Amino acid sequence: MKNINKAITFAKKETVLIVAMLLAVISAFLVTPDKAYASYIDFRTLGLLFSLMTVTEGCKGLGIFERSAKFIISKVNTAFQLSIVLVGLCFFSSMFITNDVSLLTFVPLTLTALSTLGESGNKLLIPIVVLQTIAANLGSMLTPIGNPQNLYLFGVSDMKLEDFLVLMLPFTIVAGAMLFLWTLAVCKKSGKLSVKTDITAENFDTYSTKDKTKLSGYVLLFVLCLLTVARLIPWQITTLCALAFSAIADRNVLKTVDYSLLLTFCGFFIFIGNMGRVEIFRSVLSSIINGHELFIAVAASQIISNVPCAILLSGFTNKLNALIIGTNIGGLGTLIASMASLISYKQICRSHPHIKGRYFTYFTAANIAFLAVMALTVKIAY
Repeated sequence: MKNINKAITFAKKETVLIVAMLLAVISAFLVTPDKAYASYIDFRTLGLLFSLMTVTEGCKGLGIFERSAKFIISKVNTAFQLSIVLVGLCFFSSMFITNDVSLLTFVPLTLTALSTLGESGNKLLIPIVVLQTIAANLGSMLTPIGNPQNLYLFGVSDMKLEDFLVLMLPFTIVAGAMLFLWTLAVCKKSGKLSVKTDITAENFDTYSTKDKTKLSGYVLLFVLCLLTVARLIPWQITTLCALAFSAIADRNVLKTVDYSLLLTFCGFFIFIGNMGRVEIFRSVLSSIINGHELFIAVAASQIISNVPCAILLSGFTNKLNALIIGTNIGGLGTLIASMASLISYKQICRSHPHIKGRYFTYFTAANIAFLAVMALTVKIAY
């Protein structure tokens, strides 16, 4: 019975991984495993993803993100200032530390900050956490390192970094403006509240020499990652440096890296590689996608999430700009459109189970509104 419960828990937690592996196994019956399988795997994406996860997990372990957030929060005095800081932290940080890490770091801090405000905090809880989730999903779309699908699509598209930034900048600006206005409206509805949280800034001088050395190492690794994204340094060098540094200086980080995400990518790579060699499947799917890449990316993301969608569709079209836009705004909508959204939902369910129904309703309504505005922006700008 205990093993069954463990299996059920694992299945719930790693549903996407299980689906990816099942698809890979099923496709292997259609295309017998051979030497071509090795060519399916995008090792550059996997190496970069591992390196970035090592950096973010290492910095998170050192408390960099939390301490920085506490310092900023300690300076605010009004409900609007607090709310815009909490939403802004997710929006801007997700561009560099990914949307899921941003939510894992700042949503718990938000729950703590708002809990110190009594009834005022309760009024802000649902809208602010929902806006943080949207902010993380939309802020992350600006950069290739903001989320896994961007990192993958940027790699296979051979785009220049500046071209990617220019492509996504208009949508990011619109998203930022809408987040600002929505946050303002939420705070006006709650009234003019003067706030002072119990959260105080933590002094970075308390870091030991060992921790400061780790931090310096992670900063250098992050620079290497950026240079690798810009294709100025081979990904193999960066990956080896990340592996060597973490093994020597911070071995615990190797235990916290999300290996299930790397395996999920591998599963989908094998499935897509095999199905691309099945003539009927390739021709049918290509004909369906052709000319409708952006719409299908948005629609498919609602059902299978935007990361698997990006990997799947990229194997059957060369219009990758449309896929980049589609899978990014496709992260809006349903709760599973972006798997990062589940992070906030699970934290709400764990800390405030009595409001999960209201949270889900507000989340859905807000996501539909943001998706409508982003779709209109696409129609105008793309």
